[in-house]
Amino acid sequence: MEEVVHQQETVSHHDPPGLKGDHGILISEHEKHKLSHDAVHKAHKGHESMHAQMLLILMVTVLVAQVVLVEWRKRHFRSYQGATLVAMWVIPLVLCIRSYWWRFVFFWLLFSSISSLVLRKAIEKPLHGSTPRLVYKWFYFLHQISCGLGIVGYTIIMATFMGINLIFGALPATWMDCGILLLFYGLYYGVLGRDLAEIAAETMASNAGFYTPAGAIPNRSLDPNVCAVCGNRLLLKAEEEAIIEKTCRLSCNHEFHEFCIRGWCIVGKKQTCPYCREKVDLKKMFCNPWERPHVLYGQLLDWIRWLVAWQPLILLLVQGISWTLGLE
Repeated sequence: MEEVVHQQETVSHHDPPGLKGDHGILISEHEKHKLSHDAVHKAHKGHESMHAQMLLILMVTVLVAQVVLVEWRKRHFRSYQGATLVAMWVIPLVLCIRSYWWRFVFFWLLFSSISSLVLRKAIEKPLHGSTPRLVYKWFYFLHQISCGLGIVGYTIIMATFMGINLIFGALPATWMDCGILLLFYGLYYGVLGRDLAEIAAETMASNAGFYTPAGAIPNRSLDPNVCAVCGNRLLLKAEEEAIIEKTCRLSCNHEFHEFCIRGWCIVGKKQTCPYCREKVDLKKMFCNPWERPHVLYGQLLDWIRWLVAWQPLILLLVQGISWTLGLE
């Protein structure tokens, strides 16, 4: 009898790990997932017409929302820009707090704290002479970081598709998660930083008195030796060599500090002269080939705005309509 009990204990020690089902039967994780999947299919059996209605609601809502957003942007750009900025700033934070993704929350708080301090200096009146340089340095640094993160993340994703991760003995899921994470951080903070920089650029130039966002006549006339972006004097001529910062002359013959006009065009998304609004030849101003991708990358970031800011709200609206109509 003792031998039989000993044999049963020996067999039980070698049983494969798993979970017990409803009748005490040992099942594996894979079988449990399969049972759960079958239960979902059984619960939704015969709901084909309901699912078709939900799909139709989704398509119509997305189409109508797209038309509304386009018209809103055309007719009231300021309110659209403000609403988009608030949505992009708040919605990802709420979703990450609900999912307990504290790493994103930490970087969000860090970014928001520094950007809030910089924006506070940008809207001060009178505008301090060193403020434009400080603002453009921060947002230009943020722009370079976001661009670098996006490139690294995209490279890791492409390397995973080509199987390079197998050379290092890493799982594809690990590399893919890392690449998507870096790509998201680069795109998200790139879009958010450029929106904040655009507001700061117009505010500072307007406070300096040489620029009006609405297109009215500036309340100050531009002195030939003054930068219209920051309001400080130009220490060098455009043709003179500089050790730290040179003076740039646009095709309209207006001159600016190099870093001011770079911040105005690259960070502030402006392609016109800050004083006369004449079109700026970016290829002439940014002669180095590695500087032009910053402008192209800035246009790419604009396409991400709808995905981050408005898609969650549209999906929430679709869920609300489906719940109101009793669709599951």
